[in-house]
Amino acid sequence: MKTAIKNTLLLVCFVIFTNAIVVNDGYPKNPNIDIINYIFKIELSDTTDEISVDLTVDVRFVGKGVKKMRLDLINKSSELENKGMTISSVTSNGKPLEYTHKNDEVFIHLKEPSKKNQREQIVVNYKGIPANGLKIGDNMHGDRTFFSDNWPNRGRHWLATVDHPSDKAMCEFIVTAPDHYQIVSNGLKIEETNLDDNKRLTHWKQSVPIASWLYVLGAADFAVQYVDEFDGKSIQTWVFKQDRDAGFYDFAIPTKKALEFYSEYVGPFSYEKLANIQSNSVSGGMEAASAILYSASSVKGDRNTRWRNVVIHEIAHQWFGNAVTEYDWDDIWLSEGFATYFTLLFIEHEYGRDAFVDGLISSQKRVDAFYEKNPKYTIIHDNLKDMKDVTSSQTYQKGSWILHMLRGLVGTDTFWKGIQIYYKKYQDLNATTADFKSVMEEVSGRDLTVFFEQWLYKPGTLNLKGNWKYNKRKGEVTVEFNQVQKDGSVFEMPLEIELDFGNNKKQLEVIQLKGTSNSFQIKVVSEPKSIIVDPNLWVLKTLDFKQK
Repeated sequence: MKTAIKNTLLLVCFVIFTNAIVVNDGYPKNPNIDIINYIFKIELSDTTDEISVDLTVDVRFVGKGVKKMRLDLINKSSELENKGMTISSVTSNGKPLEYTHKNDEVFIHLKEPSKKNQREQIVVNYKGIPANGLKIGDNMHGDRTFFSDNWPNRGRHWLATVDHPSDKAMCEFIVTAPDHYQIVSNGLKIEETNLDDNKRLTHWKQSVPIASWLYVLGAADFAVQYVDEFDGKSIQTWVFKQDRDAGFYDFAIPTKKALEFYSEYVGPFSYEKLANIQSNSVSGGMEAASAILYSASSVKGDRNTRWRNVVIHEIAHQWFGNAVTEYDWDDIWLSEGFATYFTLLFIEHEYGRDAFVDGLISSQKRVDAFYEKNPKYTIIHDNLKDMKDVTSSQTYQKGSWILHMLRGLVGTDTFWKGIQIYYKKYQDLNATTADFKSVMEEVSGRDLTVFFEQWLYKPGTLNLKGNWKYNKRKGEVTVEFNQVQKDGSVFEMPLEIELDFGNNKKQLEVIQLKGTSNSFQIKVVSEPKSIIVDPNLWVLKTLDFKQK
């Protein structure tokens, strides 16, 4: 549901976590700089695609001795057909600061080296025509619109930010536009004022820190419905005016039920509202915090299952990806794998076990198909080199299955307890896979190193070929499994075996797969009529199993 463009990555470092290697995605992070808030004063026009931006950056210098601050902003260039941004001035306290703007990076030189925990406001004035990141053009009805499309690092085409999830910040959008536009953004609308010359100023303020790719702007001729409230917070629908009836019908559900489910089972909703927005910039859904963008084609007027599930997925992201954000792009599964699995968990809760199982089976088919073409692919990126590779179907589907298998391994109650602790600890902050692993180990009392390494840091899935036979004299069944992965990998996993004796008499055993060849003897009172492997569907695998 997302697309990406190439990004130049500069820094490589390696960090060791309990035998698993977690590598940096290469972005030039500066832990001594913490952006607190961005205020974007933006002017939009019907006569030109050029935008004018007056940006105020509220920054805290965590460490002393910082001499310059770096922001991402795409330069105006002939390669972009003279699109891109040009800076006219940079100031602090009304005094000019020296700066350079080259190679899509802005370096702002401070008057003096920073003191520890020093706060400063820096104003950057720039303008230009966005080559990407902000789509300006006619929608499906022929009306001019403006819609952001920042994922994953395209916000820098029009927003000067630390364009990386590791530095979350609050944001404000103060937009001046022709008065036939309605403006939607993150957070709460705190001002709407009609100006002279048929213009209107709209001010939205997001008071919870979020990653820069989650900043959103939409300007269109909308139909707006205040659908309901959840925990005192507004649930809204914003659709093109021509799609009013169909859009209001489609988005009325299941938003509130999803908010209630995730709030009860995971933790409190972080944001001031939840708006579902029909847009002209994304091809599926984009989980921008408190203001979710959907494709123009999402409005059908029939509440179909496909778009219903997209809504659930993007709402799940408000918890995973938005509130708890991966520190590095290498750990993107903490966003996409989580949102995919928690979509299935809501589906199980709301629509039943069969729908949940159908989702797991569908995901496995996509995992297997992807693996056939990409046998060396790992969920945790190994120092992501190119942002076009930041996600794949495996990030979503196999990531989801890994959480499901973890739930099977530690138990459902323990799994939910761990999720709640993880969310509480990292809400509105950043987390790594190592952080998640640590929480789940603490709550389960188990060493999960092998599980995390084999499923996240290594490629492939479990491929089993096995058989069983009954020995009447010994009163036992011998069950044999061979791991036949083509890549030579070997998994350690518990596996349920259900022996069915007929007349509703069943015997459930749990075996532990370790080596390439596995043989188990199970005591029984009679010959089973059949044996079902993994009856509760806890393990991602392919299986060839028969009676010998």
